[in-house]
Amino acid sequence: MLPSADSIEHFSRSELGLLPARTNPTVPRASLRLITDWYFWLWAFDDGFCENERTGHRAAAVARALPSLLESLDGDRDPEPGDAFGLALRELLDRISAMATPAQVDRWRSAVKEYLFAQIWEAANREADLIPSLEEYLLMRRTTGATYTCFALIDIGGGYRIETEDWYHPDVRTLSDLACDLVGWDNDLLSYAKERRTDKARHNLVTVLANEKSLSLQEALLEVARMHHEAIAAFVDRRAAMETWAPPAVRKYVRGLEHWVRGHIEFSFGSARFVHAWPDDTCWPQAV
Repeated sequence: MLPSADSIEHFSRSELGLLPARTNPTVPRASLRLITDWYFWLWAFDDGFCENERTGHRAAAVARALPSLLESLDGDRDPEPGDAFGLALRELLDRISAMATPAQVDRWRSAVKEYLFAQIWEAANREADLIPSLEEYLLMRRTTGATYTCFALIDIGGGYRIETEDWYHPDVRTLSDLACDLVGWDNDLLSYAKERRTDKARHNLVTVLANEKSLSLQEALLEVARMHHEAIAAFVDRRAAMETWAPPAVRKYVRGLEHWVRGHIEFSFGSARFVHAWPDDTCWPQAV
């Protein structure tokens, strides 16, 4: 999946392995290895395919690549020998299936399919040189960031299972959505400088707000921060409601969401992938 020595060096320099460790601090070693491999698949696919000018900027090219990936994901047939992403995806499916229940596998598989189809939307925007509307972006950001595919591994990696009726409970769905928003918006803030260089940051909340509301860069950054604070308050309120009924598995899952939100921030402040893209005199807030 990493076709050159430069891409391998870039991944190594970015210390990407810290993200699965930070976001899954209590899982067993075997589970952490599986989760880490999935995160690396996502990074390699994002850098090598989704942001590649030959594929990621043409919706038709992305759409044509999906059938083989979907077949790998469903286990319908073996990928072609040269299909690096398909082969790795099939291996990950087999390893997850050995660790999880069929219902858990289906949750992960469904989240991955939604992520893959969302790449067509992003490619179409790049092809048309289009900045999406705020309403459209907030909806699609939950899917394009692949965060739900990682959330689907929380209970699998932790060695427990959330019952289907609990997984779809309004409190659990809302908390998952809010955690996904928080992770996505944090990522937009921290990766803005990097994305500005490579893709005009068109798929970034800072750019979307500045474009739709005619805001300056500083005003857009502050507006993202305000939205972020409101989402945190909503998460805390809904978590309190959840605690009145939730069984232990649900409480563990919500704790896993909290690990993800905080762990993603800690990783990002320490990764050259994001921080080194900003000017040297950027003033970063200190985590407390």
